[in-house]
Amino acid sequence: MLNGTNIFLIGMMGAGKSTIGKLLAQKVHYNFVDTDPLIEQCAGKSIPEIFANEGEDSFRDLEQQILSQVSAYTRLVVATGGGIVMRSLNWSHLHDGIVVWIDVPVEVLYDRLKTESEHRPLLQTEDPLQRLNDIYEQRRDRYAQADISIMVNANETPEAVSDRLFDMILNRLEPDRLKHDH
Repeated sequence: MLNGTNIFLIGMMGAGKSTIGKLLAQKVHYNFVDTDPLIEQCAGKSIPEIFANEGEDSFRDLEQQILSQVSAYTRLVVATGGGIVMRSLNWSHLHDGIVVWIDVPVEVLYDRLKTESEHRPLLQTEDPLQRLNDIYEQRRDRYAQADISIMVNANETPEAVSDRLFDMILNRLEPDRLKHDH
């Protein structure tokens, strides 16, 4: 049905891209890939370390390399880093697949992230909620370029989101299929 086309999940940190991605991959019989652990393997250090020692630009360079490598494969659901959308070059890879924005209200993100903010380099700040708002504002127009946007409610389970997303992807593909049949 998807003909091997990759699905790229974009959205803010804490949006649930990895959790939802794993569930979605099972549904569509794809493999699941998360770019962040790949970056850590490639660099031989954690993302907070990369940020601390080499800066955000170095991290974004690695992220770009990893994305271009991952894009060479098919049948993948890929969870990407929240900031991957800010580099135009990354979009050339993202647009090879179906791009899905998992859009979660900033307040919900904050609730999810406040216990683990020390693992999130971009939230090392006096006011993490304000920071999250700022980042969301910076990126929102880029996220909105996704093929599919799914708004997540605060109390929705990852299973429910992945079910909904699966239906959205099917609905997006069905019209194309009908055209080919005639």
